[in-house]
Amino acid sequence: MASLASEAKKALAAGAKYLHLDVMDGHFVPTISFGPYVIQCLRNHVPDCHFDCHMMTSEPEKWVEAVAKAKATGDKGSQISYTFHYEATEPRGITQEVIDKIKANGMKVGLTISPDTPVEAMLKYADQIDVALIMTVYPGKGGQSFIEHCMSKVRAIRAAYPNLDIEVDGGVKPQTIDMAAEAGANLIVSGSGVYKAKDMAENISIMQRSVEKFGNGKIDDELTPIRSDNE
Repeated sequence: MASLASEAKKALAAGAKYLHLDVMDGHFVPTISFGPYVIQCLRNHVPDCHFDCHMMTSEPEKWVEAVAKAKATGDKGSQISYTFHYEATEPRGITQEVIDKIKANGMKVGLTISPDTPVEAMLKYADQIDVALIMTVYPGKGGQSFIEHCMSKVRAIRAAYPNLDIEVDGGVKPQTIDMAAEAGANLIVSGSGVYKAKDMAENISIMQRSVEKFGNGKIDDELTPIRSDNE
């Protein structure tokens, strides 16, 4: 737990705006990571940070209440988004039920689709969610290459929902960030691009600048300055 908290604080100090937490159950994906209790414990170490909880689980409906216990207190509000996989719920006909349950527990609703799932799956529920997460790798394993053709999904969602938060996860780093930002993604998840970087702060600021420029229309003078771990 101490190591996880230390790494979380390291990313935040380097300029990350929120923490993306991958919960993997060993069934929906082969890897096992950690569960809701660890998220609750992490909240004690980073009380004001937004937790972007990505539930790579076969039964995401089971963990809603437990993850909600990690909500921030005071003026910061919920500070949690609970993102689950369409592929885990739609075959059982409970996607709407899970959306409603997340809202009832005071969290933002995130829905994600894997690379082989058509964008129409997301569009079916897009007017009820807060975050549309487009996977640009196959879930459950780090270090994969960015799947560029998934950007057509981002463009389709952005065209239909100009104000929706669209997140991209998988293979995003300084070399691929512009493709995601130009397509319309305004939230970026980067694992290897941050934790395997020679300079974490520099990589984070480069990716932030891309989103600001291509996603928010800022001019160069308005962009986040390039930072360094040495600052």
